[in-house]
Amino acid sequence: MGARGELFTTQIYLDNRSYFFNVKENRTGDVFLQIVESKNRDGVEADRHQIAIFAEDMQKFLQGFEKSLDFVEKDRKQRQKAAREKKAEKEAKYGNGKKIYRVKGDKAEKSEKRADDGIKRTGKVIHIVSKKDIDSSDN
Repeated sequence: MGARGELFTTQIYLDNRSYFFNVKENRTGDVFLQIVESKNRDGVEADRHQIAIFAEDMQKFLQGFEKSLDFVEKDRKQRQKAAREKKAEKEAKYGNGKKIYRVKGDKAEKSEKRADDGIKRTGKVIHIVSKKDIDSSDN
């Protein structure tokens, strides 16, 4: 038996996180899996979280884990399918790789068609003019 009751250890390193899978045995002889997440935070001490799963609960844990993995995989495939459909719809609407530009005169024509609704439109920002301002300017 290793230090602190460790029977087996494996590690996975990601960008700013490390995962440790430690199989341990406690003083009473119970075997359990300890999963530790260690996250680096800008040179400060690593933030560590851990969970323990005992041997008798591992099958139920794995069943839940597999269900979660199946959901994630199914969701990923659905998102990819939706993205492909959206891209195909966009290509059907606008053509493949063609960019559509608006002619400057089109904007002026649209503004003439609009009724005076008290909204001053300037670019992306919409300014709402109060009715008092409109009434006072009519006098």
